[in-house]
Amino acid sequence: MKNVTHDLVVIGAGPGGYVAALRAAQLGLKVACVEREPALGGTCLRIGCIPSKVLLESSQRYWETRTGLEPHGIRVGQVQLDLPTLLQRKKNVVQTLTQGLAGLFRKLDIARYTGHGRLIAPGQVLVEAADPSDSVQLEAQHVILATGSQPASLKGVELNGDRVGTSTQALAYPEVPRRLVVIGAGYIGLELGCVWHRLGAQVVLIEFLDRILPGIDSDLAAEAHKLFAQQGLEFRLGTRVTAARSQGDHCLVEVEGAAPIECDRVLLAVGRAPCTEGLGLDTVGIALDAQGRIPVDDHYATTVPGLYAIGDLIPGPMLAHKAEEEGLACVERIVTGYGHVDYNAIPAVVFTHPEIASVGQTEDRLKTDGVEYRKGTFPFVASGRARTLGATAGRVKVLAHAQTDRILGVHVLGPHAGELIAEAATAMTFGATSEDLARCCHAHPTLAEALKEAALAVSGRALHISTP
Repeated sequence: MKNVTHDLVVIGAGPGGYVAALRAAQLGLKVACVEREPALGGTCLRIGCIPSKVLLESSQRYWETRTGLEPHGIRVGQVQLDLPTLLQRKKNVVQTLTQGLAGLFRKLDIARYTGHGRLIAPGQVLVEAADPSDSVQLEAQHVILATGSQPASLKGVELNGDRVGTSTQALAYPEVPRRLVVIGAGYIGLELGCVWHRLGAQVVLIEFLDRILPGIDSDLAAEAHKLFAQQGLEFRLGTRVTAARSQGDHCLVEVEGAAPIECDRVLLAVGRAPCTEGLGLDTVGIALDAQGRIPVDDHYATTVPGLYAIGDLIPGPMLAHKAEEEGLACVERIVTGYGHVDYNAIPAVVFTHPEIASVGQTEDRLKTDGVEYRKGTFPFVASGRARTLGATAGRVKVLAHAQTDRILGVHVLGPHAGELIAEAATAMTFGATSEDLARCCHAHPTLAEALKEAALAVSGRALHISTP
């Protein structure tokens, strides 16, 4: 078996892994990246973030063409859905991006190894290829584990990769289901539920909790719930699924205390679990925590010298951009001695319509922790730009410390919330107050003015709406 030595070996080519590899190569390290899939990008690029956003964009355009153009004075004839073309566009976008990553790897001379990476000793990784004769052993002073996560399972739900499946299958249904049951009303279930609802499916979302979008500010989540219900999504909250299975060309979902639900397809979306199986952690003496994650210190180092873990493998939100920042910080710490991630300023976005975005603390958390705060809100119905877009649902909420005025959290429900939250994250990263944000000049007419107005509202000074 061939033995190859590198300065750094990264196992996993998702957002955390490939960003770590790219940055390490920029800093002059001899880098190898091990990925069992032939295409780079991990779950996010291949079967997660990117393909789902393609479907969300295409399905929203279809929905608007059918239902939302008349107020603009645009009348169209019969609108038809070409699902194969829609799905092909998704494949084309993914392929273009994965090929772009491959080009960056070549440019920076990053060695790629296709196969399953497994630790066999500290600083030693066995790459098990499909053809055993192609397997190779890698040695490096530093190894970063970045294998990401996979859809979580649920007792009683019989996944078969077809009628009863996860987000992976829901990205490529060959036809629009007549009725789709989504188990879980978090961001994955909501996004994909919205896609297929817009394309014509009757969608029922079943959630064990008494609310949708756990982790999102409950005030905005409740408002979003009403908006989604108005769009035609059906919710069954506070409901426990006891079983789900395929029965020929349809499915049966059993719930506690109610009649079973018949449907064409079932999407299980109850969260994600770290991909640690087969990594050889026991070989090097690493035990997982109670949630199946790899314990690390503040610099992503495990108890094994030279071995690190980032992204969905460690505690924290399972977000692609969080993994990217950790990959950068981990590598820069190894090479320069310094690397840092501000976990108070990591945004989260739900790409529904309207979008939902947040950064920092929720109002719920501040109340629980007993933190004194002031709140400012501004509705998009009072935004001139939102009016021109015909997208006036939702609002912006700014939470600031009662004594210091330091921004503690910002939450947006409305048009292009995912883009607007970047300004809030930047402000929080630099320790801005609501006064700082309010005094920044914002172009008119823009949606970002709503953020300025919400910041003004913290001290009762919003200009374009009455504040108490």
